[in-house]
Amino acid sequence: MSSVGGQQDVDIDLGGLFRAIWRRRARVLLATVGAAAIAFGAAKMVAPAYESETRVLIESREPEFSGPNQTSQTGADRMFDESGIASQVQVLRSADLIKQVARNMTLHELEEFDPSAQPSAISDLLVMLGLKKNPLELPPEERILNAFNSKLQVYQVEKSRVIAIAFTSKDSKLAAAIPNEMAEVYLSLQSGAKLDSNSEASRWLEPEIANLGEKVREAEAKVAAYRAESGLLPAGETENFATRQLTDISTELARIRAERANTAARAEGVRAALAGGRSVDTLTDIVGSPMIQRLKESQASLQAQIADLSTALLDGHPRLKGLKSQLEGIQAQIRAETRKILSSLENEAQVGQLREQQLLQQLNALKAQSAQAGEEEVGLRALEREAAAQRQLLETYLARYREATSRTVANATPADARVISNAVVPTTATFPKVFPITIVAALASFLISCVVIMLGELFSGRALRPVSSSGRMSETTAAATPLVVDEAPALIVAVEAPAEDEQQEHEASGAAEHDFSIESVADHLLGNDIRVAVSVSPGGDEGSTATVMLARLLAEEEHKVVLIDLSGSACPTRLMAQSLHLPGITNLLSGDVAFTETIHADRFSEAHVIPQGDADPHAAMRGIERLQMIIDALTSAYDLVLVECGAADAASIAKVARRDDVEIILSAPSVTEEKIIEELTSFGEAGYRDIVLMTGGAESGPELPDRRAA
Repeated sequence: MSSVGGQQDVDIDLGGLFRAIWRRRARVLLATVGAAAIAFGAAKMVAPAYESETRVLIESREPEFSGPNQTSQTGADRMFDESGIASQVQVLRSADLIKQVARNMTLHELEEFDPSAQPSAISDLLVMLGLKKNPLELPPEERILNAFNSKLQVYQVEKSRVIAIAFTSKDSKLAAAIPNEMAEVYLSLQSGAKLDSNSEASRWLEPEIANLGEKVREAEAKVAAYRAESGLLPAGETENFATRQLTDISTELARIRAERANTAARAEGVRAALAGGRSVDTLTDIVGSPMIQRLKESQASLQAQIADLSTALLDGHPRLKGLKSQLEGIQAQIRAETRKILSSLENEAQVGQLREQQLLQQLNALKAQSAQAGEEEVGLRALEREAAAQRQLLETYLARYREATSRTVANATPADARVISNAVVPTTATFPKVFPITIVAALASFLISCVVIMLGELFSGRALRPVSSSGRMSETTAAATPLVVDEAPALIVAVEAPAEDEQQEHEASGAAEHDFSIESVADHLLGNDIRVAVSVSPGGDEGSTATVMLARLLAEEEHKVVLIDLSGSACPTRLMAQSLHLPGITNLLSGDVAFTETIHADRFSEAHVIPQGDADPHAAMRGIERLQMIIDALTSAYDLVLVECGAADAASIAKVARRDDVEIILSAPSVTEEKIIEELTSFGEAGYRDIVLMTGGAESGPELPDRRAA
């Protein structure tokens, strides 16, 4: 813990706090034992309370004979969701159910459920002072109800359909009996409610069924009357008589047309053969004619005879002439028979054409009738739908009526719940837990006693100690091997230890001669009118903190100081700026903000600070060339520009300290002697001749021959 603007930092001495507690251990032990004894006695004096629990499972319980009808099941299923279970919890906590339990168990006779009937003196005094309402103003039933609710817990077991009924009472038997009685009353009320629902359903369905039966008869009568008036005689499930007749005529017409076309084609073939003088023996109608077949057989026989006689007789022989004459007669008969077949085919084609015309006339007439029947069927379908709807509703009502009646008669209406765990008489009290209460009281007393002692030590200041630089060289080391840094860069010479008397005298004079405190560094900067100083902190945040204290000390001397935070840890920003997210030097180097937006006031002094900023460090490093211009601009407005670089090396400082008049400060509190010498050597090798060493308070720092070291 450090002071904000003071000269001396202080910290909490944890060891001193524990030593103070140990010195007062007798008091702490006495307070702990006393609190434990008081808690133990108070817990023993409290009347024990017992708690027992009954668990009820909410589920649909339908009788087995209810059949596959699921209408009633659907209503029960609604109880299975979260809202349904929560509703059943409220039913178990309802006043009517609790009053029924109280009447069944005569709880009004027990003093535990009506303590207001015999009020205590303290209760009477509170009522007289108006601080408490008179409980006797409530009726006894309400007082019992309030006492019952204060001891009752009804809740849903997490992620289940189980409801727990817990009750607390001074009587262990009563603590188990009341939850069991509540479960029985709840199941009875559920069963009675379902029975009443079935009875009401039966009474409501009876007139509805009678009314629906009459509506069904009227609807079916309208369908029959309409069908008779319109002549829509049914010829199947989906068509009437007119539609069926139209279908049959269409089929017959297609057949007649096909036969007529076939007959006309056959007649045309015979006609073409006769006209062209071709043989008709290949035509089907000619070959299939019985007369033609017989004539062909006679023709073949005559031709055979003529061929036989031609070998022995001349052509002019009467016998040959007679046979040839017979052959010509048969051929004439064949031609005549062919013409008859042609005439028969032509007549058949004409008959088919006449039949086709008649069927077309009938088809047109039936089309008109069918169109009219279609219009009339629209009204018929509407009447049939109405009749079907009424019939279906009637069947549904009849099924529900039969189910409700069967349940009412058989009294088969189990509640949609069952007890899965009955409450048992508890053997141990749930309150008070004597030993846990005693342990907690003892622990609380011990902690409170320790906190009181520590607060007393802190407020008295006995637990606060000054902060000393841990990096300061010990007196033994300084006396044994004092170090001297020569004027030549990086030249370190060890001097032999003087005698004991001379050593003490040297230590006294060295303490006065070599001062590396913050105050001394501030005096040096003011006395030499330094305008730009670069601080390097090899020890990390402790060195950066010393640099912040240096800036504040200079501001107290009415010196205009601005500190630029180039450290990697942003320690100066955390100590001085109002927020870590203010625009700073990285934003300025990146060119994101204006120059004036990066300068902010210190929280605890008149100094100013340019914080680290929140821009990308890599992008900011690309604009490091602008840093020298920024420092030059600041020197025109401030007496001192202090640049804190953190634990930077000499190569990095070269990018910042480019001016000849820049002062290098090595801020090294809590840094070992070897580390200081190493840093001085490194900067000396880099060409920095004068380095100001700052190690903390007025008495801190290694014994070097001069404040400036090469």
